[in-house]
Amino acid sequence: MNSVATAICTLGFGLVMIPVCAYPQSGAAEPSKSSYASVNEADFRIVIARMSAARTDLMKRQAELLALRYDLADRAASGATMSRGKPVQEGVRVRLPSGLTWDALAAMAPAEIREKGLYPAGFMPLPHPNHPEGGMVFPSFMIAEVKKQTKGLYPAGFMPLPHPNHPEGGMVFPSFMIDEVKKQTGRDLTRFDLDFDIPDRFLPEFPAPMYLTTRSDLGDVSQGKLVTIDNYYELFNGILNPKQLEGLRLLVTPFPQQQFNATADRRSEHPSLGVACFDCHQNGHTNAATHLAGDARPQEVRHRVDTPTLRGVNVQRLFGSQRAIKTVEDFTEFEQRGAYFDGDPVIALKKGVNILDRGSQVHFMAEFQEILDIPPAPKLNLYGKLDSMLASPAELRGQTVFFGKGNCATCHMPPYYTDNLMHNLQTERFFKPVLISNMRALGDGSIKTLSLRGVKDSPPYLHDGRLLTLDDTVEFFNLILRTRLTAQEKQDLVAFLRAL
Repeated sequence: MNSVATAICTLGFGLVMIPVCAYPQSGAAEPSKSSYASVNEADFRIVIARMSAARTDLMKRQAELLALRYDLADRAASGATMSRGKPVQEGVRVRLPSGLTWDALAAMAPAEIREKGLYPAGFMPLPHPNHPEGGMVFPSFMIAEVKKQTKGLYPAGFMPLPHPNHPEGGMVFPSFMIDEVKKQTGRDLTRFDLDFDIPDRFLPEFPAPMYLTTRSDLGDVSQGKLVTIDNYYELFNGILNPKQLEGLRLLVTPFPQQQFNATADRRSEHPSLGVACFDCHQNGHTNAATHLAGDARPQEVRHRVDTPTLRGVNVQRLFGSQRAIKTVEDFTEFEQRGAYFDGDPVIALKKGVNILDRGSQVHFMAEFQEILDIPPAPKLNLYGKLDSMLASPAELRGQTVFFGKGNCATCHMPPYYTDNLMHNLQTERFFKPVLISNMRALGDGSIKTLSLRGVKDSPPYLHDGRLLTLDDTVEFFNLILRTRLTAQEKQDLVAFLRAL
């Protein structure tokens, strides 16, 4: 790395926090700005040797970025667990600069936060572990002036969270998922170029329980197992109808994908059958597997995407965090024909895209997804609010904040705590465009309102997983919505969210 690039990487909290300059205008598009990936296939032996060698440095960079943005210590909340008993992490984990408090930050106007560079880096978009290569190199006089103006105060934890390999992108799976899939099916979801980046303690429990709207009497129908192609039939034969059973089979069947396929253009050491829908949506929920959304170009502006839960799909009317796809059938077909291959049909054809039949296969897969239920919430009444005889005083106070001063219910309406709409939080009010690990953070755009039912089971939070705990999430929205909550109100609000 040259001296200028090194200087850029040490600004602020060790993150790249440089205003984004305009690209030079020319008649021809720069090669790195093309909408299409290169179809020139390099010798696989050379590719695996090069990328395997770079893996350690990539993950070291991502680990350092996360440590600068967040407090990653293991601090479990007392008496708060996910549905199967995994401890819920507590506390605000986004770091603030020395001398700055959350209350002081919340009292500032967005323009002041933006001009002073005080927006916490942990609230910024989170890069993929290896975001696509490229980015800008700035002259030393600009580096010095930006460093002088920002004084290194911009909290790293509010910045967009990069994928561990933002230049490369693609699906990355937590180690516990990789191990169990390999044990059951022999498939290896390991990538030779990078690993998953967020510590397991901040991820959903595994295997996640599975609930069905059609058989609520059975509770967790997964029997504590990860549902795969090896066991789905013995677990669900006699519980599902034939269409639903076939839909589940397709959801646990691996099909070729950008990084996992049989060609030499892959990121698994050995040729792969591909990935299954439930490799990310484990047991119809989520394991927080990440990839880069295929919607935007150039590569550096693509968003990291955290896998959303499929629980409660039956009450949702928009699918995809930003695409606003209108039906679960459309989304199911889109995922395998488009998202699996970064939205590139040329590459998809080369690698063996699975063309689903709309009238049968897509229909069957959607029918099963539509019966995935949200976890029980024994403290809620029929209207989705707390039963005052069962809830704690803190939870009841938090409910009052949620429907009052916190303005949460404006978008998250009971009983399912979503309005099935898209909203733009205009986060760009708080920071200037910056480059973080090859990802250009410009704002977030419109994002759909995710359901908050069972939210304690679905860390990390926001569409890219930049918020590790519910405490972080409350602090983020307190700043974005300018609600000026007190410390006690924030604690009570977290208690209420855990009860949903």
